Amino acid sequence: MMTLLPYLKETVSQTAGPYVHIGLVPHQAGFDIFEKNFSNILATPDAKGEKIVLEGRVIDGQGAPVYDALLEIWQADAEGNYVQPPQDGFAAGAFRGWGRVGTDFATGLYRFETVKPGSVMGRSSRLMAPHINIWIVARGINIGLHTRAYFSDESERNAADPVLKLIEHAERRKTLIAAREERDAQVVYRFDIRLQGEDETVFFDM
Repeated sequence: MMTLLPYLKETVSQTAGPYVHIGLVPHQAGFDIFEKNFSNILATPDAKGEKIVLEGRVIDGQGAPVYDALLEIWQADAEGNYVQPPQDGFAAGAFRGWGRVGTDFATGLYRFETVKPGSVMGRSSRLMAPHINIWIVARGINIGLHTRAYFSDESERNAADPVLKLIEHAERRKTLIAAREERDAQVVYRFDIRLQGEDETVFFDM
């Protein structure tokens, strides 16, 4: 249960908001000011590969959902290739390669519609397991946090992934694994991001 601390008030120096959505996902704040709004949809129905949903919540150190977080993701396509250069739309094909969304103001959920990425060739020609890169900002997070979502049905490739293997405590690697489920004829990977506390998500220095 969240503990309220009414005697401690938020100050300007402690917050990156409350204007995060106005600046970075304005349509969520009710402003339709861009011809091409940022979107949580990375792939059209014609895109190659398995269609998936990546969804979850951002959870603070007291276990409460963060309702004003913003997430940006980028990823390879189903064949393990990044879109170069990044596309605002789908001109290069049915796959855009990146997306941006805020957590829902009522439920705290974020949701991306995309395709499951393929394995990506990393530095020194080391093959990385399929994954999605995630950047998070929110009130109180003045510098964005970087993490990754891997997939629960890729155990063998996850075990060989050079980035996951860098995490000293093997038990903490599970904080980067999105759990696969099927819901309403859709493949959904559930990935909650815990900012602090027990099972805190692993974040990377970039």
